[in-house]
Amino acid sequence: MALPPAPRTMSGPTDYVRPRVDRSQARSMVMSTLGVAATEHPFASQAAAMVLNAGGHAVDAAIAANAMMGVVAPMVCGVGGDLFAIVFDAHSGRLHGVNASGWAPASLTIDLMNARGLTRMPQSGIDAVTVPGAAAGWGCLHERFCRKSFSQILAPAIAAAETGVPVSELTALEWSGSEDLLHADPAAARTYLPGGRPPGAGDVFRNPDLAWTYRQIANDGPQSIYRGSVAARIVSCARQHGGHLGAGDLAEFAPEWVTPIATSYRDWQVHELPPNSQGVAALLMLNILECFPMGEYGRNSVDALHVLIEAKKLAYADLDCHVGDPRGTDMPVASMLSKQYGRERARLIDARRAMVEPSPGALPREASDTTYLCVVDRDGNMVSLIQSNFANFGSGLVPDGTGFALQNRGGLFRLDPLHPNALAPRKRPLHTIIPAFMERDGRRIAFGIMGGWNQAQAHAQFVSNIVDHGLNLQSALESARFTKLTFDGRDVVVEARISKAVREGLALRGHEVDVQGDFSSMVGGGQSVMRDAATGVNSGASDPRKDGAALPEPVSGPDWGMRNRSTEDTR
Repeated sequence: MALPPAPRTMSGPTDYVRPRVDRSQARSMVMSTLGVAATEHPFASQAAAMVLNAGGHAVDAAIAANAMMGVVAPMVCGVGGDLFAIVFDAHSGRLHGVNASGWAPASLTIDLMNARGLTRMPQSGIDAVTVPGAAAGWGCLHERFCRKSFSQILAPAIAAAETGVPVSELTALEWSGSEDLLHADPAAARTYLPGGRPPGAGDVFRNPDLAWTYRQIANDGPQSIYRGSVAARIVSCARQHGGHLGAGDLAEFAPEWVTPIATSYRDWQVHELPPNSQGVAALLMLNILECFPMGEYGRNSVDALHVLIEAKKLAYADLDCHVGDPRGTDMPVASMLSKQYGRERARLIDARRAMVEPSPGALPREASDTTYLCVVDRDGNMVSLIQSNFANFGSGLVPDGTGFALQNRGGLFRLDPLHPNALAPRKRPLHTIIPAFMERDGRRIAFGIMGGWNQAQAHAQFVSNIVDHGLNLQSALESARFTKLTFDGRDVVVEARISKAVREGLALRGHEVDVQGDFSSMVGGGQSVMRDAATGVNSGASDPRKDGAALPEPVSGPDWGMRNRSTEDTR
């Protein structure tokens, strides 16, 4: 299609016609034949790009970025939290999944909670703490894929923690909301409230204790978190606060390699990680959406949003009823992902009216807060990685001298012994954090959108934006989204960029619409990278709802970066 005529302007002695380009996305994708990293903070993307430039694998770069995020955004992530990742290995053409979510202490039981008069899990404090899995996840990823030593990978984060980093605008806002929680624990206050208050935007924050922790990992490997000097401080923190996390809970924990689960959506394959993550809900949503002509409805139209919201309710009802830790429990994943079951659930959607109380489906049993980042390297290896403390600053507890908060992921357990997500010794809770991956005809996309229970529904919207509406990575991330953080009822949150006419149309169908800002944190922030195997071009995109950036690997010298790089193998 030809561009419309542009106004003629004068430039020196000759007339110059500037083409008019109108578009709805705020920025372009980053593209390179070298590696690209997309994270929630420019320093983390820069750390990843530096490691790629030094010859690192995409996994080296992802760990470097994750470590840097623990410095610059400690409320959302850190080695006190859990980690999930999907890795595409360009050499074998295979996907690998890592579940590095920690388990409950061996002596923490439902009976113990009930004896204290509790009917639901606490959301902060020591009883909400599960074993932190992130560092163990780094370890298994490093052993299989990495080319660089931990001392090389963690060097940027150690330097930043020691010298300090200016606190970004969004980080300062999130930090300030946790002031009361941090004041409740002297070690947390010493670490995260310098001068007795949360740092503001532009204040330089230093964390020498975290630099010490990273040095233990650099010198002794991730085992220092579970058996070494850092582990001793974690156990001491638990004892100080009357908790049940012991040395054995840390020493005996190990992450696991898992096979990603998948469904087809139109002509794309979409991959998530299996339970105990909520990834199955995203795939079930897509199976329901496939029964409707989403492309014909138009992006963010009344019809499209109504179907998306109702599909979310149905998928999450199944998630809530059927999903927990699959170890020792029969998880009906294959049944939930069958196309026939998706069609059955789709038939429950009333095109004219929002449902109030979606019920889980009758499944046949089979036989037997957060940071997301992604990296693609010049060889086509890709990482989709998500890591979290759960709530901001997790449990609110910091093991003395470590510089990181312990997560509160145990708050997601149920105290109903018959529920698949019931609290039990050495059990992992249902998890909100999910990395994702999609592919078709040599195009591979790693993506993720953070935000608690927002994530699966945001994934489905992102996939639909690309597949049904033909958007590129950046536009698909920027596009206005909805979120429904409750599991039933007619309430739904939408961004103000969804038109008033559409909002009124949703209200006529019974939806109770809560309008937030143009780019609301409630719908989460995402990142994405893509590899086009046909051209060898890598692309990256970063959501404007976060303070992040997609950055390419630096180009060095006249040889376009193809210098003699070290590929030290430390395995």
